Amino acid sequence: MAGLEKSNEPLKTEMRSESLLGRTQQVFFSLDNNEEKMAQPFAYEVDFSKSAEIDAEDLNTRQINSKLKHLLTEGYGTITIKNPGAKHSIGVGILNRLNLKIEGSLGYFGLGLLDGPNVTVEGRVGWSCGENMMSGTVLIKKNAGSTFGAAIRGGDLVCKGDVGARTGIDQKGGTIIAGGNTGAFSGFMMQRGRMVVLGDAGNNLGDSMYDGTIYVGGKIKSLGADAVESETTESDEKWLTDKLTLYGLVDKLNLSTIKKVVSGKQLWNYDSLEPSEKKLVL
Repeated sequence: MAGLEKSNEPLKTEMRSESLLGRTQQVFFSLDNNEEKMAQPFAYEVDFSKSAEIDAEDLNTRQINSKLKHLLTEGYGTITIKNPGAKHSIGVGILNRLNLKIEGSLGYFGLGLLDGPNVTVEGRVGWSCGENMMSGTVLIKKNAGSTFGAAIRGGDLVCKGDVGARTGIDQKGGTIIAGGNTGAFSGFMMQRGRMVVLGDAGNNLGDSMYDGTIYVGGKIKSLGADAVESETTESDEKWLTDKLTLYGLVDKLNLSTIKKVVSGKQLWNYDSLEPSEKKLVL
């Protein structure tokens, strides 16, 4: 088109000079003394004292999730799902305040895309539980499968037992807690947030992590590329104690064995490295 010239120069007006330290965020609004409800604009008004039950034994996934939504529209703030039968994709996309109790186990992709609810699962969960969670809490009483908390952005995702491989892959915020062990490549490409593993961690912990913090109470089989151990501070110890107390896991915390893993920040400018330098980093 006329008037447009090709150029290899970057658009300087779109470049940011802010240092990417991963420690600050721009404040767009404050919740202090704010009379407006800070929630999704289409969230339902619910009463937590108003409770209901769903017997899921003879229902499929779509029917269970539809019943959940219908109860929310009627103002139920406390819902119990009985006999979930380890069905997949249960409780996905709840963008509302809600006390949700699941009496049994879930299959794959349960409780993904949450923004607001407080959930307790009495049994186990399969792969990718809590994927892309935005806010709220999820407490798993037993074990969880792989990719637990994939791409989580906020809230607390807690498993009292063991979790599988790739826990918190691409974690962007929030807190992930495992009361037991975690598998290989946990914290892979982690960007923000905190992960707590009170047991052992598998191979390549924190591989290619950009930022965030991982705490491990047991043994670490190996660290991934650009993941390094750092000194644990009094602030770390206080946060761990306070957070684990909330979920009844503080008895498993041994501050004398806690190891703190952070990014070595050697991969932040990876694309600008020479090939020989890339080999040294990897």
